[in-house]
Amino acid sequence: MSAVLRPIALAAALVAAGILTPAAAQAAPGRDAEALPAPVLSALQRDLGLDADQARARLAADERSADTARGLRKRLDGRFGGAWIDSSGTLTVGVTRASDVDQGGVRTKLVQRSERDLDAVKSALDANVARAPKSVPGWYVDLPTNTVVVKSEPGGLAAARAFAAASGVGTSAVRYAATTEAPRPLIDVIGGNAYTIGSGTRCSVGFSVNGGFVTAGHCGSTGASTANPSGTFRGSSFPGNDYAWVQVAAGNTPRGLVNNYAGGTVSVAGSQDAPVGSTVCRSGSTTGWHCGTIQARNSSVTYPQGTVTGLIQTTVCAEPGDSGGSLVAGTQAQGVTSGGSGNCSSGGTTYFQPVNEILQAYGLTLVTGGGGDPNPPTGCQGSETSYNGSLATGGQAYQPDNGYYQSTVSGAHVGCLAGPAGADFDLYLQKWNGSSWAVVAKADTPAASETVNYNGTPGYYRYRVHAYSGSGSYTLGVTNP
Repeated sequence: MSAVLRPIALAAALVAAGILTPAAAQAAPGRDAEALPAPVLSALQRDLGLDADQARARLAADERSADTARGLRKRLDGRFGGAWIDSSGTLTVGVTRASDVDQGGVRTKLVQRSERDLDAVKSALDANVARAPKSVPGWYVDLPTNTVVVKSEPGGLAAARAFAAASGVGTSAVRYAATTEAPRPLIDVIGGNAYTIGSGTRCSVGFSVNGGFVTAGHCGSTGASTANPSGTFRGSSFPGNDYAWVQVAAGNTPRGLVNNYAGGTVSVAGSQDAPVGSTVCRSGSTTGWHCGTIQARNSSVTYPQGTVTGLIQTTVCAEPGDSGGSLVAGTQAQGVTSGGSGNCSSGGTTYFQPVNEILQAYGLTLVTGGGGDPNPPTGCQGSETSYNGSLATGGQAYQPDNGYYQSTVSGAHVGCLAGPAGADFDLYLQKWNGSSWAVVAKADTPAASETVNYNGTPGYYRYRVHAYSGSGSYTLGVTNP
Protein backbone atom coordinates (compact mmCIF):
# COMPACT_ATOMS: atom_id res chain seq x y z
CA MET A 1 0.00 0.00 0.00
CA SER A 2 1.57 3.33 -1.02
CA ALA A 3 0.73 6.95 -1.65
CA VAL A 4 2.44 9.51 -3.90
CA LEU A 5 3.67 12.64 -2.07
CA ARG A 6 5.71 15.74 -2.82
CA PRO A 7 9.15 16.48 -1.29
CA ILE A 8 8.05 19.75 0.38
CA ALA A 9 5.08 18.01 1.95
CA LEU A 10 7.33 15.28 3.36
CA ALA A 11 9.79 17.72 4.88
CA ALA A 12 7.02 19.85 6.39
CA ALA A 13 5.31 16.79 7.84
CA LEU A 14 8.50 15.50 9.44
CA VAL A 15 9.43 18.92 10.84
CA ALA A 16 5.92 19.34 12.26
CA ALA A 17 6.14 15.93 13.88
CA GLY A 18 9.41 16.87 15.54
CA ILE A 19 11.27 14.12 13.71
CA LEU A 20 13.37 16.42 11.56
CA THR A 21 14.84 19.90 12.00
CA PRO A 22 14.36 22.46 9.20
CA ALA A 23 18.09 22.34 8.41
CA ALA A 24 18.11 18.53 8.16
CA ALA A 25 15.09 18.65 5.87
CA GLN A 26 17.32 20.26 3.22
CA ALA A 27 20.20 17.77 3.62
CA ALA A 28 21.67 16.25 0.46
CA PRO A 29 20.99 12.58 -0.37
CA GLY A 30 23.32 10.11 1.34
CA ARG A 31 23.79 6.38 1.91
CA ASP A 32 22.45 4.06 4.57
CA ALA A 33 25.13 2.34 6.65
CA GLU A 34 24.22 -1.36 6.46
CA ALA A 35 24.41 -3.25 9.72
CA LEU A 36 26.86 -6.10 9.33
CA PRO A 37 25.52 -9.47 10.57
CA ALA A 38 27.41 -10.83 13.58
CA PRO A 39 28.34 -14.15 11.87
CA VAL A 40 29.96 -12.23 9.01
CA LEU A 41 31.99 -10.19 11.51
CA SER A 42 33.18 -13.23 13.42
CA ALA A 43 34.13 -15.13 10.26
CA LEU A 44 36.08 -12.18 8.89
CA GLN A 45 37.92 -11.84 12.19
CA ARG A 46 38.75 -15.54 12.21
CA ASP A 47 39.80 -15.98 8.58
CA LEU A 48 41.36 -12.59 7.79
CA GLY A 49 42.80 -11.69 11.18
CA LEU A 50 40.65 -8.57 11.61
CA ASP A 51 38.90 -7.17 14.64
CA ALA A 52 35.25 -6.10 14.44
CA ASP A 53 35.98 -2.45 13.62
CA GLN A 54 38.53 -3.43 10.98
CA ALA A 55 36.04 -5.83 9.38
CA ARG A 56 33.36 -3.13 9.19
CA ALA A 57 35.82 -0.63 7.79
CA ARG A 58 37.15 -3.11 5.22
CA LEU A 59 33.72 -3.99 3.87
CA ALA A 60 32.69 -0.32 3.75
CA ALA A 61 35.90 0.48 1.84
CA ASP A 62 35.27 -2.43 -0.53
CA GLU A 63 31.81 -1.05 -1.30
CA ARG A 64 33.20 2.43 -2.02
CA SER A 65 35.89 0.90 -4.22
CA ALA A 66 33.28 -1.08 -6.16
CA ASP A 67 31.31 2.10 -6.87
CA THR A 68 34.46 3.92 -7.98
CA ALA A 69 35.56 1.06 -10.23
CA ARG A 70 32.16 0.87 -11.94
CA GLY A 71 32.23 4.59 -12.67
CA LEU A 72 35.76 4.53 -14.10
CA ARG A 73 34.99 1.47 -16.22
CA LYS A 74 32.23 3.45 -17.89
CA ARG A 75 34.27 6.64 -18.22
CA LEU A 76 37.48 5.09 -19.56
CA ASP A 77 35.79 2.42 -21.69
CA GLY A 78 38.50 0.79 -23.85
CA ARG A 79 41.30 2.51 -21.88
CA PHE A 80 40.26 0.79 -18.64
CA GLY A 81 42.93 -1.63 -17.45
CA GLY A 82 40.92 -3.28 -14.68
CA ALA A 83 40.51 -2.49 -10.97
CA TRP A 84 41.74 -4.38 -7.92
CA ILE A 85 42.07 -3.98 -4.17
CA ASP A 86 45.43 -4.81 -2.58
CA SER A 87 46.08 -6.41 0.82
CA SER A 88 45.95 -2.99 2.50
CA GLY A 89 42.43 -2.41 1.16
CA THR A 90 43.49 0.24 -1.37
CA LEU A 91 41.87 0.36 -4.81
CA THR A 92 44.09 0.59 -7.88
CA VAL A 93 42.76 1.24 -11.40
CA GLY A 94 44.77 0.35 -14.48
CA VAL A 95 44.84 2.87 -17.35
CA THR A 96 46.40 2.45 -20.78
CA ARG A 97 47.08 6.14 -21.47
CA ALA A 98 49.35 8.47 -19.52
CA SER A 99 46.75 11.22 -19.88
CA ASP A 100 44.33 9.13 -17.79
CA VAL A 101 46.64 8.68 -14.80
CA ASP A 102 45.04 11.55 -12.86
CA GLN A 103 41.61 10.27 -11.73
CA GLY A 104 40.82 12.64 -8.91
CA GLY A 105 42.61 10.97 -6.02
CA VAL A 106 42.13 7.35 -7.15
CA ARG A 107 45.39 5.42 -7.27
CA THR A 108 46.13 4.47 -10.88
CA LYS A 109 48.71 2.33 -12.66
CA LEU A 110 49.76 2.80 -16.28
CA VAL A 111 49.45 -0.61 -17.95
CA GLN A 112 50.15 -1.97 -21.41
CA ARG A 113 46.92 -3.90 -21.95
CA SER A 114 43.30 -2.92 -21.32
CA GLU A 115 40.91 -5.22 -19.50
CA ARG A 116 39.34 -5.98 -22.88
CA ASP A 117 42.76 -6.94 -24.28
CA LEU A 118 43.37 -9.32 -21.39
CA ASP A 119 39.92 -10.86 -21.76
CA ALA A 120 40.62 -11.38 -25.48
CA VAL A 121 43.84 -13.24 -24.65
CA LYS A 122 42.01 -15.44 -22.21
CA SER A 123 39.21 -16.04 -24.71
CA ALA A 124 41.80 -17.32 -27.19
CA LEU A 125 42.96 -19.85 -24.61
CA ASP A 126 39.34 -20.80 -23.88
CA ALA A 127 38.71 -21.38 -27.59
CA ASN A 128 41.63 -23.82 -27.69
CA VAL A 129 40.55 -25.77 -24.61
CA ALA A 130 40.52 -29.07 -26.51
CA ARG A 131 44.32 -28.84 -26.80
CA ALA A 132 44.98 -27.94 -23.17
CA PRO A 133 47.25 -30.56 -21.55
CA LYS A 134 46.20 -32.29 -18.35
CA SER A 135 49.17 -30.66 -16.65
CA VAL A 136 47.44 -27.26 -17.04
CA PRO A 137 44.67 -27.02 -14.40
CA GLY A 138 43.49 -23.56 -15.46
CA TRP A 139 44.21 -19.98 -16.50
CA TYR A 140 42.91 -16.57 -15.50
CA VAL A 141 43.21 -12.82 -16.02
CA ASP A 142 45.57 -11.37 -13.39
CA LEU A 143 44.80 -7.64 -13.24
CA PRO A 144 47.62 -6.51 -10.88
CA THR A 145 50.30 -7.90 -13.24
CA ASN A 146 48.35 -6.99 -16.43
CA THR A 147 48.82 -10.52 -17.77
CA VAL A 148 46.96 -13.78 -18.25
CA VAL A 149 48.31 -16.47 -15.94
CA VAL A 150 48.49 -20.06 -17.18
CA LYS A 151 48.82 -22.55 -14.33
CA SER A 152 51.06 -25.56 -14.78
CA GLU A 153 51.98 -28.60 -12.76
CA PRO A 154 55.67 -28.68 -11.76
CA GLY A 155 57.65 -30.00 -14.72
CA GLY A 156 54.88 -29.17 -17.19
CA LEU A 157 56.03 -25.70 -18.21
CA ALA A 158 56.98 -26.73 -21.75
CA ALA A 159 53.50 -28.18 -22.35
CA ALA A 160 51.90 -25.03 -20.95
CA ARG A 161 53.97 -22.82 -23.26
CA ALA A 162 53.07 -25.00 -26.22
CA PHE A 163 49.38 -24.70 -25.37
CA ALA A 164 49.60 -20.90 -25.21
CA ALA A 165 51.53 -20.76 -28.48
CA ALA A 166 49.00 -23.02 -30.20
CA SER A 167 46.25 -20.67 -29.00
CA GLY A 168 47.87 -17.79 -30.90
CA VAL A 169 48.36 -15.46 -27.93
CA GLY A 170 51.29 -13.08 -27.58
CA THR A 171 54.09 -14.31 -25.33
CA SER A 172 54.37 -11.00 -23.47
CA ALA A 173 50.74 -11.17 -22.35
CA VAL A 174 51.08 -14.62 -20.73
CA ARG A 175 52.70 -15.51 -17.44
CA TYR A 176 53.16 -19.05 -16.11
CA ALA A 177 52.71 -20.18 -12.51
CA ALA A 178 53.64 -23.56 -11.07
CA THR A 179 50.91 -25.18 -8.99
CA THR A 180 50.03 -28.48 -7.38
CA GLU A 181 46.29 -27.79 -7.72
CA ALA A 182 44.02 -30.65 -8.73
CA PRO A 183 40.56 -28.99 -8.95
CA ARG A 184 37.51 -31.22 -8.74
CA PRO A 185 33.77 -30.55 -8.36
CA LEU A 186 32.70 -30.44 -4.71
CA ILE A 187 29.63 -32.66 -5.00
CA ASP A 188 29.74 -35.55 -2.53
CA VAL A 189 28.14 -33.83 0.47
CA ILE A 190 25.77 -30.86 0.59
CA GLY A 191 26.83 -27.23 1.10
CA GLY A 192 24.54 -24.42 2.21
CA ASN A 193 21.03 -25.82 2.65
CA ALA A 194 20.65 -29.45 1.74
CA TYR A 195 18.93 -30.97 -1.24
CA THR A 196 19.32 -34.33 -2.92
CA ILE A 197 19.30 -35.28 -6.58
CA GLY A 198 17.80 -38.45 -8.04
CA SER A 199 18.68 -41.52 -6.04
CA GLY A 200 20.51 -39.64 -3.32
CA THR A 201 23.39 -37.44 -4.57
CA ARG A 202 23.59 -34.40 -2.37
CA CYS A 203 24.41 -30.75 -3.20
CA SER A 204 23.59 -27.32 -1.78
CA VAL A 205 21.31 -24.44 -2.58
CA GLY A 206 23.17 -21.43 -3.95
CA PHE A 207 20.71 -18.52 -3.97
CA SER A 208 16.93 -18.30 -4.12
CA VAL A 209 15.43 -16.97 -7.37
CA ASN A 210 11.89 -16.50 -8.60
CA GLY A 211 10.40 -19.99 -8.56
CA GLY A 212 13.37 -21.89 -7.16
CA PHE A 213 17.12 -21.66 -6.65
CA VAL A 214 20.41 -21.64 -8.53
CA THR A 215 23.20 -24.11 -7.91
CA ALA A 216 26.19 -25.77 -9.58
CA GLY A 217 25.62 -27.39 -12.98
CA HIS A 218 27.63 -30.48 -12.14
CA CYS A 219 25.10 -31.29 -9.41
CA GLY A 220 22.43 -32.44 -11.87
CA SER A 221 21.36 -32.46 -15.51
CA THR A 222 18.25 -30.86 -16.96
CA GLY A 223 15.15 -32.84 -16.01
CA ALA A 224 16.66 -34.43 -12.89
CA SER A 225 14.42 -34.41 -9.82
CA THR A 226 15.35 -33.09 -6.38
CA ALA A 227 14.11 -33.67 -2.85
CA ASN A 228 14.13 -31.49 0.27
CA PRO A 229 13.14 -29.19 -1.37
CA SER A 230 11.34 -31.11 -4.07
CA GLY A 231 11.81 -29.75 -7.58
CA THR A 232 13.19 -30.24 -11.07
CA PHE A 233 16.34 -29.05 -12.82
CA ARG A 234 15.00 -26.71 -15.53
CA GLY A 235 18.44 -25.86 -16.89
CA SER A 236 21.98 -27.12 -16.39
CA SER A 237 25.35 -26.49 -18.05
CA PHE A 238 28.61 -28.30 -17.23
CA PRO A 239 31.43 -28.25 -18.27
CA GLY A 240 32.03 -25.00 -20.16
CA ASN A 241 29.87 -23.41 -17.49
CA ASP A 242 28.98 -24.71 -14.06
CA TYR A 243 25.49 -23.43 -13.42
CA ALA A 244 21.96 -24.75 -13.07
CA TRP A 245 18.60 -23.72 -11.73
CA VAL A 246 15.97 -25.81 -9.99
CA GLN A 247 12.26 -24.98 -10.09
CA VAL A 248 10.74 -25.97 -6.77
CA ALA A 249 7.33 -27.55 -6.29
CA ALA A 250 4.39 -25.83 -4.61
CA GLY A 251 4.83 -25.48 -0.88
CA ASN A 252 8.53 -24.57 -1.10
CA THR A 253 9.20 -20.88 -0.54
CA PRO A 254 12.49 -19.35 -1.74
CA ARG A 255 14.01 -16.89 0.75
CA GLY A 256 16.73 -14.30 0.21
CA LEU A 257 18.91 -15.79 2.95
CA VAL A 258 22.19 -17.71 3.32
CA ASN A 259 22.94 -20.16 6.13
CA ASN A 260 25.77 -18.73 8.28
CA TYR A 261 26.29 -21.99 10.22
CA ALA A 262 26.24 -20.03 13.47
CA GLY A 263 22.58 -20.54 14.22
CA GLY A 264 21.33 -17.82 11.90
CA THR A 265 21.25 -16.46 8.37
CA VAL A 266 22.67 -13.61 6.29
CA SER A 267 20.17 -11.60 4.26
CA VAL A 268 20.92 -11.15 0.55
CA ALA A 269 20.43 -7.55 -0.62
CA GLY A 270 21.46 -7.86 -4.28
CA SER A 271 24.09 -9.22 -6.66
CA GLN A 272 26.52 -6.42 -7.46
CA ASP A 273 29.93 -7.73 -8.50
CA ALA A 274 32.73 -7.07 -6.01
CA PRO A 275 36.18 -6.07 -7.36
CA VAL A 276 39.25 -8.28 -7.33
CA GLY A 277 40.71 -8.15 -3.83
CA SER A 278 37.35 -7.83 -2.08
CA THR A 279 36.57 -9.84 1.02
CA VAL A 280 34.04 -12.63 0.48
CA CYS A 281 32.51 -15.44 2.53
CA ARG A 282 31.19 -18.88 1.55
CA SER A 283 28.52 -21.09 3.07
CA GLY A 284 28.85 -24.89 2.87
CA SER A 285 27.69 -27.81 4.97
CA THR A 286 31.04 -29.62 5.11
CA THR A 287 33.11 -26.79 6.50
CA GLY A 288 30.48 -24.18 7.43
CA TRP A 289 31.13 -20.48 6.93
CA HIS A 290 34.58 -19.36 5.71
CA CYS A 291 35.98 -16.14 4.29
CA GLY A 292 38.82 -14.94 2.08
CA THR A 293 39.40 -12.62 -0.87
CA ILE A 294 38.77 -12.58 -4.62
CA GLN A 295 42.00 -13.32 -6.50
CA ALA A 296 40.64 -13.03 -10.03
CA ARG A 297 37.54 -12.95 -12.15
CA ASN A 298 37.12 -14.63 -15.53
CA SER A 299 39.24 -17.61 -14.51
CA SER A 300 39.25 -20.84 -16.53
CA VAL A 301 39.64 -24.13 -14.65
CA THR A 302 40.10 -27.62 -16.05
CA TYR A 303 38.40 -30.39 -14.08
CA PRO A 304 38.60 -34.09 -15.04
CA GLN A 305 35.22 -33.62 -16.76
CA GLY A 306 36.36 -30.62 -18.82
CA THR A 307 37.15 -26.91 -18.62
CA VAL A 308 34.87 -24.31 -17.08
CA THR A 309 35.41 -20.67 -18.02
CA GLY A 310 34.47 -17.32 -16.47
CA LEU A 311 34.82 -18.37 -12.82
CA ILE A 312 35.64 -16.30 -9.73
CA GLN A 313 38.94 -17.45 -8.20
CA THR A 314 39.24 -16.99 -4.42
CA THR A 315 41.35 -17.77 -1.37
CA VAL A 316 38.25 -19.05 0.46
CA CYS A 317 38.76 -22.63 1.55
CA ALA A 318 36.34 -25.43 0.70
CA GLU A 319 36.16 -29.19 0.80
CA PRO A 320 34.16 -31.88 -0.99
CA GLY A 321 30.52 -31.45 -0.11
CA ASP A 322 30.52 -27.65 -0.16
CA SER A 323 29.54 -27.71 -3.84
CA GLY A 324 26.81 -25.37 -5.05
CA GLY A 325 26.90 -23.20 -1.91
CA SER A 326 26.68 -19.43 -1.70
CA LEU A 327 29.49 -16.86 -2.05
CA VAL A 328 28.68 -13.38 -0.73
CA ALA A 329 30.50 -10.06 -0.40
CA GLY A 330 28.85 -8.48 2.62
CA THR A 331 25.20 -8.94 1.65
CA GLN A 332 25.75 -9.03 -2.14
CA ALA A 333 25.49 -12.41 -3.89
CA GLN A 334 28.59 -13.23 -5.94
CA GLY A 335 28.49 -16.86 -7.07
CA VAL A 336 27.87 -20.55 -6.39
CA THR A 337 30.62 -22.97 -5.42
CA SER A 338 32.02 -24.83 -8.41
CA GLY A 339 35.17 -26.63 -7.24
CA GLY A 340 38.68 -26.17 -5.94
CA SER A 341 41.75 -27.61 -4.32
CA GLY A 342 43.20 -27.79 -0.82
CA ASN A 343 41.14 -27.84 2.35
CA CYS A 344 40.17 -25.69 5.33
CA SER A 345 43.10 -26.89 7.44
CA SER A 346 45.95 -25.92 5.14
CA GLY A 347 44.05 -23.52 2.87
CA GLY A 348 43.39 -23.72 -0.84
CA THR A 349 41.84 -22.17 -3.91
CA THR A 350 38.10 -22.32 -4.61
CA TYR A 351 36.23 -21.30 -7.76
CA PHE A 352 32.71 -19.94 -8.08
CA GLN A 353 30.31 -19.59 -10.98
CA PRO A 354 29.19 -15.91 -11.04
CA VAL A 355 25.55 -15.63 -10.01
CA ASN A 356 24.72 -12.80 -12.41
CA GLU A 357 25.64 -14.98 -15.37
CA ILE A 358 23.20 -17.63 -14.15
CA LEU A 359 20.42 -15.09 -13.70
CA GLN A 360 21.01 -13.72 -17.18
CA ALA A 361 21.27 -17.14 -18.83
CA TYR A 362 17.88 -18.28 -17.53
CA GLY A 363 16.08 -14.94 -17.14
CA LEU A 364 15.80 -15.33 -13.37
CA THR A 365 15.29 -12.75 -10.61
CA LEU A 366 17.22 -12.98 -7.35
CA VAL A 367 15.08 -13.15 -4.20
CA THR A 368 16.42 -10.64 -1.67
CA GLY A 369 15.92 -9.68 1.94
CA GLY A 370 14.12 -12.85 3.01
CA GLY A 371 11.80 -12.91 0.03
CA GLY A 372 8.64 -14.90 0.50
CA ASP A 373 7.23 -14.78 -3.01
CA PRO A 374 8.68 -17.50 -5.27
CA ASN A 375 7.51 -15.55 -8.31
CA PRO A 376 7.89 -11.84 -7.53
CA PRO A 377 6.84 -9.33 -10.19
CA THR A 378 9.60 -8.26 -12.58
CA GLY A 379 8.34 -4.72 -13.00
CA CYS A 380 8.80 -4.93 -16.78
CA GLN A 381 5.44 -6.52 -17.47
CA GLY A 382 2.17 -5.71 -15.75
CA SER A 383 3.59 -2.84 -13.69
CA GLU A 384 1.10 -1.12 -11.40
CA THR A 385 2.10 2.34 -12.62
CA SER A 386 4.20 3.76 -15.45
CA TYR A 387 5.97 7.13 -15.74
CA ASN A 388 7.39 8.69 -18.90
CA GLY A 389 10.05 11.32 -19.42
CA SER A 390 12.92 12.52 -21.57
CA LEU A 391 16.54 13.22 -20.58
CA ALA A 392 19.69 14.57 -22.22
CA THR A 393 23.18 13.28 -21.37
CA GLY A 394 23.95 13.96 -17.71
CA GLY A 395 20.35 14.75 -16.86
CA GLN A 396 18.31 13.20 -14.09
CA ALA A 397 14.68 12.98 -13.00
CA TYR A 398 12.87 11.81 -9.87
CA GLN A 399 9.76 9.66 -10.06
CA PRO A 400 6.92 9.61 -9.29
CA ASP A 401 6.41 13.05 -10.86
CA ASN A 402 9.34 14.76 -9.11
CA GLY A 403 7.96 13.50 -5.80
CA TYR A 404 7.99 10.29 -3.80
CA TYR A 405 5.61 7.66 -2.44
CA GLN A 406 4.88 6.20 0.96
CA SER A 407 4.80 2.46 1.58
CA THR A 408 2.98 1.42 4.75
CA VAL A 409 3.87 -2.28 4.58
CA SER A 410 6.99 -4.35 3.91
CA GLY A 411 7.50 -5.96 0.53
CA ALA A 412 9.10 -5.75 -2.90
CA HIS A 413 9.71 -2.43 -4.65
CA VAL A 414 10.26 -3.23 -8.32
CA GLY A 415 11.24 -0.66 -10.93
CA CYS A 416 11.90 -1.35 -14.60
CA LEU A 417 13.49 1.38 -16.72
CA ALA A 418 13.30 1.23 -20.52
CA GLY A 419 15.63 3.84 -22.02
CA PRO A 420 16.45 4.88 -25.59
CA ALA A 421 18.46 2.53 -27.81
CA GLY A 422 22.20 3.11 -27.71
CA ALA A 423 22.09 5.11 -24.49
CA ASP A 424 23.33 4.33 -20.96
CA PHE A 425 20.55 5.12 -18.47
CA ASP A 426 20.82 4.14 -14.79
CA LEU A 427 18.13 3.59 -12.14
CA TYR A 428 18.39 4.25 -8.39
CA LEU A 429 15.83 3.53 -5.64
CA GLN A 430 16.15 5.91 -2.69
CA LYS A 431 14.61 5.77 0.78
CA TRP A 432 14.21 8.60 3.29
CA ASN A 433 16.41 7.70 6.30
CA GLY A 434 15.18 10.44 8.60
CA SER A 435 17.52 13.18 7.42
CA SER A 436 18.29 12.52 3.76
CA TRP A 437 17.56 10.36 0.73
CA ALA A 438 19.76 7.25 0.71
CA VAL A 439 20.30 4.80 -2.17
CA VAL A 440 19.00 1.36 -1.15
CA ALA A 441 19.10 -0.32 -4.59
CA LYS A 442 20.57 0.54 -7.95
CA ALA A 443 21.09 -0.78 -11.47
CA ASP A 444 23.91 0.96 -13.34
CA THR A 445 25.10 -1.35 -16.10
CA PRO A 446 26.28 0.14 -19.44
CA ALA A 447 22.81 -0.37 -20.95
CA ALA A 448 19.69 1.62 -21.75
CA SER A 449 17.34 -0.53 -19.67
CA GLU A 450 17.69 -1.41 -15.99
CA THR A 451 15.70 -3.23 -13.29
CA VAL A 452 15.84 -3.01 -9.49
CA ASN A 453 14.07 -5.32 -7.05
CA TYR A 454 14.30 -4.34 -3.38
CA ASN A 455 12.52 -5.85 -0.38
CA GLY A 456 11.95 -2.89 1.92
CA THR A 457 10.30 -1.92 5.17
CA PRO A 458 7.61 0.78 5.47
CA GLY A 459 8.78 4.29 4.63
CA TYR A 460 9.14 6.94 1.94
CA TYR A 461 10.70 6.04 -1.41
CA ARG A 462 11.51 7.58 -4.79
CA TYR A 463 13.27 6.57 -8.02
CA ARG A 464 16.08 8.54 -9.63
CA VAL A 465 16.58 8.12 -13.39
CA HIS A 466 20.01 9.24 -14.63
CA ALA A 467 21.14 9.61 -18.26
CA TYR A 468 24.80 8.63 -17.94
CA SER A 469 25.26 8.92 -21.70
CA GLY A 470 22.90 9.35 -24.63
CA SER A 471 19.60 11.19 -24.83
CA GLY A 472 15.97 10.35 -25.43
CA SER A 473 12.69 9.24 -23.91
CA TYR A 474 12.29 6.65 -21.19
CA THR A 475 9.51 4.71 -19.47
CA LEU A 476 9.68 3.66 -15.83
CA GLY A 477 7.36 0.84 -14.71
CA VAL A 478 6.82 0.64 -10.95
CA THR A 479 5.26 -2.02 -8.71
CA ASN A 480 5.15 -1.33 -4.97
CA PRO A 481 3.98 -3.27 -1.87
